[in-house]
Amino acid sequence: MTRIQIVVSEFRLEARLESELAPTTCDAFAKLLPLTSRLIHVRWSGEAVWIPMDDAGLELEFENHTSHPLPGQVLLYAGGYNEAEIFMPYGGCLFSSKVGQLAGNHFLTITDGVEMLGAIGERVLWEGAQPITMELV
Repeated sequence: MTRIQIVVSEFRLEARLESELAPTTCDAFAKLLPLTSRLIHVRWSGEAVWIPMDDAGLELEFENHTSHPLPGQVLLYAGGYNEAEIFMPYGGCLFSSKVGQLAGNHFLTITDGVEMLGAIGERVLWEGAQPITMELV
């Protein structure tokens, strides 16, 4: 089981790649590591944050995809109707954009620190973009 460490400001979380459910997506994501970016609040989807991935050049089909992820279920959307992104819910949400509902590949599940997602989401909402790093443990 491949483990990923996620650091957002002073918050440290750990996650597992869903390699059996989304193998192609996990392989594509692993090639992006270590990933350093800014985490920003979603505009259309509810209680979630996201990482824009415009220049990632991802070409992925749907696998283990959903529009209704739970807190801790991280999605990768390769683009098409909206820009490519990593989507991380911290509460109730429906993955969408200004053109309507989207579906992203659930490729990563936060296993340690999921209880901190609400605090991360509130910080991003009220204080703006936060630094995020994702890397192999």
